[in-house]
Amino acid sequence: MPSIPAKPPRLTGEALCAGYESRRVLDGVDLAVAEGKLTVLLGPNGSGKSTLLKTLARTLTPSAGRVCLDGEDIHRRHTREVAQRLGILPQGPSVPEGLTVRQLVGMGRFPHQRLWRQDAEQDTRAVREAMAHADVTDFAERSVDTLSGGQRQRCWIAMVLAQETDLILLDEPTTFLDLKVQVDLLELLARLAHAHGRTLLVVLHDLNLAAAYADVLVMMREGEIHRQGAPRDVFTAANLKAVFDLDANVIHDPHSRRLVCVPVPGIRTTAPSPERSKEDAP
Repeated sequence: MPSIPAKPPRLTGEALCAGYESRRVLDGVDLAVAEGKLTVLLGPNGSGKSTLLKTLARTLTPSAGRVCLDGEDIHRRHTREVAQRLGILPQGPSVPEGLTVRQLVGMGRFPHQRLWRQDAEQDTRAVREAMAHADVTDFAERSVDTLSGGQRQRCWIAMVLAQETDLILLDEPTTFLDLKVQVDLLELLARLAHAHGRTLLVVLHDLNLAAAYADVLVMMREGEIHRQGAPRDVFTAANLKAVFDLDANVIHDPHSRRLVCVPVPGIRTTAPSPERSKEDAP
């Protein structure tokens, strides 16, 4: 049986240069976000991960290059049209006090609503399905600010899902969460990609979680992409050293067969005490 050709990427960045005021962060970055996959951006602080995500999301305008959404410059599209095609979850979003989960998730329907045309039945269905996918239905009538950090993150993801977009960009969604909650969230994101055909681009800090859940790893260093591809090709000791200056072994977990990074302890040298130095002196 002939293989099914991969879908062409709907979101691409071409020769992107971007930064803040006079400081350039991205320097000629090219990236095509793989369709129906979970792509993870990795890199040390200041490498340009979040800047690249913001540039692709149209929240930061590049000084050179362009971002294309469905083959057209994203800056030439109307904001509402972009929001119907592209969902964004920034780092550390805040929610108005007292807002219920259902109300927060319902905010994801704004791009589809007009003063003269609203489809209450479609909005209700989209919100219900988004809460079910994110497993927050039981919290629907609770105030968001009463929930735990992991529960709140699921509510934000549900809001993005309610936009009914195929493309979702998330900036460090697991920051400050317990490890079990991080794993649960990444399981959810992987399921959205693999079972529901969503395309996700996620900024992460945890190396091992990135290697475990990414379909595509993109390693960034000093505003450039150092390596990108399948974890088996990118998550190597040589790349970890080049990108993070980290001495580590990369092994396969014997049970899951996933790649695991094990830092190599440095050789500790102890300087002789002054008293011992005197004794050893000729």
